[in-house]
Amino acid sequence: MPIPTNHAKTIRVTAKENAFNQLQQWIIDGTLQAGEKLNDTELAIALGVSRTPIRESLQLLEVQGFVKMFPGKATQVTEVDRNSITELLPPLAALQALSAELAIPHLTDEAIALLDSTNERFAEAVYTKDYFSALKIDEEFHRIVVDIANNSYILSMVESLQAHVRRLFFHNSIVLTEQSIEEHRQIIQLLQERDALTVAAIMRNNWLRAIDEFHSLPSN
Repeated sequence: MPIPTNHAKTIRVTAKENAFNQLQQWIIDGTLQAGEKLNDTELAIALGVSRTPIRESLQLLEVQGFVKMFPGKATQVTEVDRNSITELLPPLAALQALSAELAIPHLTDEAIALLDSTNERFAEAVYTKDYFSALKIDEEFHRIVVDIANNSYILSMVESLQAHVRRLFFHNSIVLTEQSIEEHRQIIQLLQERDALTVAAIMRNNWLRAIDEFHSLPSN
């Protein structure tokens, strides 16, 4: 029989990867609430997997700081410390700034066009106050730069830190403003100009500015 060749290829993920991604997302968006005790049997039933990938996923989530495991007792979702943004963003800003520098030798016209179109989508989301979409697109914009830099160690660390940024967003610690749109445009222009020092500075400020914006928010 003829096999279609233009269909989307299925990306296979292991049971552990699927469980980890889902549990992490539930913790990030608050489906699994801070302080909640997790039962691996119940989670296994909910996700349709055995307890082994659940336990392996919980161990990875503990390494990332999303859960705390008490051997022989319980596994609990960690509390959200909104002030942790002051510790989270500086290393992420440094990694993103370094990525911008490392990306320059690998730039292509296609990459610049992708950054441009992504920032336009980001701007539309911000202008329409669709901040959840804006967060995802902003992450996509910065992921493009990291991908261009082509450094697997930076990518791994950024992915881990970015997950905590998403969690803080859901707890109203991250503010997305129109200023980021212009900073993204500057980053694109400076990348094209091969100005490594300035693009790194703008990229770093793009992340660190969120700390000042957080401290300007009304206290709950």
